[in-house]
Amino acid sequence: MKEEIGRMKAKTAEQRFMNILEKDFKQAPRVAEAILSDAQACLEGRSEGLKPGQMRVILADRQAGHGQKIKQTAMVEVIWTVDAGPEDYEVLQEDGREAMRRHRIQRLLAEAVGQSGAASQEDLARVLSVSVRTIKRDCAYLEKKGIYLPTRGNLRGIGRGQTHKALIVGRWLAGESYDQIARQTHHSISSVQRYMQAFLRVMQLHHQGLAVVEIALLLQIGQPLVKEYLAIYDQQETPFVRQRLTRELQRLGQRGMAQKKRIL
Repeated sequence: MKEEIGRMKAKTAEQRFMNILEKDFKQAPRVAEAILSDAQACLEGRSEGLKPGQMRVILADRQAGHGQKIKQTAMVEVIWTVDAGPEDYEVLQEDGREAMRRHRIQRLLAEAVGQSGAASQEDLARVLSVSVRTIKRDCAYLEKKGIYLPTRGNLRGIGRGQTHKALIVGRWLAGESYDQIARQTHHSISSVQRYMQAFLRVMQLHHQGLAVVEIALLLQIGQPLVKEYLAIYDQQETPFVRQRLTRELQRLGQRGMAQKKRIL
């Protein structure tokens, strides 16, 4: 039985690869095994945990320099949510296919930066199955609306601009409703509500005296986003903004108390 299993293992592609490393490249068995493991990780990627509508892509590392050949550029693997299901279809139903694509562009760029990647317009065109010209037109439209798009080109040699999440929070602080924000930014109302809930939780924990790193860990979001939320509030703080935030934080606290009572 053991001999049969041994023969089966010897006929695998993995064993053939290790034999080449050991015989042709004079690598020790343990070294060959380690090389095989690294090669599988690079070629097969992190397929586990992928949700419907998601795919893994290889993008330039956000910290990689510019002006060098793409083959020499450091790369990272990023999980992209190309199709978010109901969230995207809500935008499609309300504003059409073009608006849904522009909504997806914003999400994909945010996901790339959040995973230390930097996507080009060509990367976006490839996964969204449209031409680069279409992506350029979409980006120009969104930027004209005041939405910062962290493409690889925009990240080159400049500081971090205001992301679409901060823009949404800023519009809400200025007095716009969820409906108005959704129409102006081509987001679904549900996604606007989700961003605002995250912002309110950040402000709630900040008022409780927690540090940025603690808030990020508790809410499972990046520290840069926490800092961005705090900064956008500081930039727009007025008596009106303080009053609106206080009212929403009170509502958030009341909902939390109600949930605790139901649990008890």
